[in-house]
Amino acid sequence: MSLSELITQLPELIGQAVEANQWLGYGAIFAAMFLENLFPPIPSELIMPLGGFYVQQGQLQFVPVVLAGLIGTVLGALPWHGIGRLINEQRIEQWLERHGRWIGISPEELARSRRWFSRYGTALVFWGRLVPGIRTLISVPAGIELMPMAPFLIWTTAGSLIWTLLLTIAGMVLGEGYSNVEVWIDPVSKVIKVGLVIAVLAGGIWLALRIWRRRQSAD
Repeated sequence: MSLSELITQLPELIGQAVEANQWLGYGAIFAAMFLENLFPPIPSELIMPLGGFYVQQGQLQFVPVVLAGLIGTVLGALPWHGIGRLINEQRIEQWLERHGRWIGISPEELARSRRWFSRYGTALVFWGRLVPGIRTLISVPAGIELMPMAPFLIWTTAGSLIWTLLLTIAGMVLGEGYSNVEVWIDPVSKVIKVGLVIAVLAGGIWLALRIWRRRQSAD
């Protein structure tokens, strides 16, 4: 089964698991979110809202759905962090040039993600988990920068918890329209992106003022 076929059939596969057994449903959500972090083309914006839909229907429970998605997400982030630690950026870019199209990541996206990490600090591991397109990539520069495992897990878990909660609740609210959650979530992600830009600009201005004041005092 190709990746595109898997994405197309994902709702049906999860639905079959839910119909067979409640715990198989949780396991299917866990596995889907784990794979979503390994292969970004698989959309979390479809998986967790679908789980929320089944919560609304009374076939699954809210807390186990969120936990299944959260654990799958965090575990799925670990391989990318490990790749970042073991392989230098040049080798990763060379590999992505040859194979990146199969997993939906380009060398340019990796470089942009690493620049963001270097400039704006480890808090991006938290905020990055809330922005589609950056969620998976942010684990790589964290590994390249040798971010210790404990803070990486804390920031990743915190950001991923908010993301899985948001998507699950959206699925519960939208019901059978859960597949349209990407349209609903897009303005939220844009707000987060704008917030990140404002925070970076504010930090840059604060740093520039601090340097200027030091120079004035030295004179």
